[in-house]
Amino acid sequence: MDQAPNRLDELANRAAKWLALSAAAPARHTAAVVADRFDRLTWRDTYEQSAALRELAGELGERHAHTADLLTDAFLAAYRAGPRLREPAEMDPSRMVNHRIVGALLESPGFAELHRETVGDPYAAAMAVLAQATALRRMLDESGPARERDERAERTRQRAEDAAAAVAEALRQAADEADEDGTVSGPAADAVQAVQQAAESAEAAARRAALDAGQAHAVALPGIRAAARSGVAKSAAAAREEAALMRAWGVGSGELERMPFDGRARLAERLRTGRLAQWAELIGRFRQMAEGERARKVENATGELIGVTLGDDLSRVIPSELANLGLPELRAVFAARYAAGELMLYDSQGEQATGRGAVIACVDTSHSMYEAGPGGITREAWAKACALALLDQARQAGRDFVGILFSAADKLQVFRFPADRPAPLARTLDFAETFLGGGTSYQRPLSAAGELLEEEFNDSSRTRGDIVMLTDDDCGVTEEWMRGWNDAKRRLGFRVFGVGIGAPRVAEAGSVLEALCDNLRSIEDFTDVHAAADLFRVI
Repeated sequence: MDQAPNRLDELANRAAKWLALSAAAPARHTAAVVADRFDRLTWRDTYEQSAALRELAGELGERHAHTADLLTDAFLAAYRAGPRLREPAEMDPSRMVNHRIVGALLESPGFAELHRETVGDPYAAAMAVLAQATALRRMLDESGPARERDERAERTRQRAEDAAAAVAEALRQAADEADEDGTVSGPAADAVQAVQQAAESAEAAARRAALDAGQAHAVALPGIRAAARSGVAKSAAAAREEAALMRAWGVGSGELERMPFDGRARLAERLRTGRLAQWAELIGRFRQMAEGERARKVENATGELIGVTLGDDLSRVIPSELANLGLPELRAVFAARYAAGELMLYDSQGEQATGRGAVIACVDTSHSMYEAGPGGITREAWAKACALALLDQARQAGRDFVGILFSAADKLQVFRFPADRPAPLARTLDFAETFLGGGTSYQRPLSAAGELLEEEFNDSSRTRGDIVMLTDDDCGVTEEWMRGWNDAKRRLGFRVFGVGIGAPRVAEAGSVLEALCDNLRSIEDFTDVHAAADLFRVI
């Protein structure tokens, strides 16, 4: 051992490095994502409400360390408006794996798309974490060797810090024993030098362990990034699908934010499974089409041609007038007649949106309505998607809506949606899911519809309701019933629209439905929502 200096100031100069290390050890963080206490409270509340999150935490925790912190970071990355990672130097080495995993999630190409669906929404952020579960397992497995080296690096770092603290303690003891002129005894000086050498060795070991850990992370990083890309893409797809489901069923973001976590989870599960999930895309297209028709609705839509008139509407000019444009000598005449509004036009009887009473959709749910058509869409799905769009139509116009599900004469279920009350989503879903089965009877549902319009007239003197009959079958009615039906129609002024779904004969001339309806059409292509567009222009 070299001769140790025996002056206290010289010992202190040589030990300055270790004194600084022991006095200013940086704070180490266990959280990779910077967040305030309110964000962490949101996470705790969400975690307590979600059994699935707790199960995932328990499962991951059985195989890997610090997974509770990882789930917290993954949630906050999705939830916070501007998620920011701490610098690696600020992290506790035991959480460096978490830091790398969350960093890979944030760097994934699809994260921005996912973040648009989850930001500020605790439920959506939690669902994103759950959707990433498989990717998180894979990333943790990929990081196993790196975590072991992180733990080794942490142990050697702790030993280096302890060695630095020992230098500081030895120097303090030497100072206590020093003479007034700062001379230190030989044994005390040797003790300071010994602990300095031990600190040098510990620091070198810590550097080697940190380098080894860094290399292990570099080896694991490609696999982590690949798993992160897969996990983010999967969770983004799940978030898009759920958002589309909610939009298709008319659930707005404000309504979702007010729902309790478990209620929203049950709703999402209900919409994702069974027939409701299969209908979502069709319902969404129906609602979009109906909204477009409402936006361009006019009082006098083009209807049945009844003759020729004069005017300046170029969209209805008869061919012989247009032929004049082909003759140079007659173009000036055409222009003059156009300016004077004296062009010959097709005249039509316009359909007017005169309904003021309730909108009633009578939906056939007999066995045959379960039959699928093009695209795998059933007759029932098309009918109920149309009915739900009519529900929107009625609410936009401040009109009551009634959904009547019918099949055989003894099977009927009525769903009422008054205009002056909110339309409960659970009630809407019950209407969509209910299927009665059996045969088909017209008299029972139409009588029920007539009675409802009669009741509305007696209560509020409101007339001019609209009944839409959606069916795939034609069935007889008695003459006595038909006379009563026509009397009610004249008295209450309601209109009847008929839609023959997948059954052209139902809409043929001479059918019972044709005799019952003022306006009748046949639907063969169940993927075509525009076949019903005129309903939304006139109702």
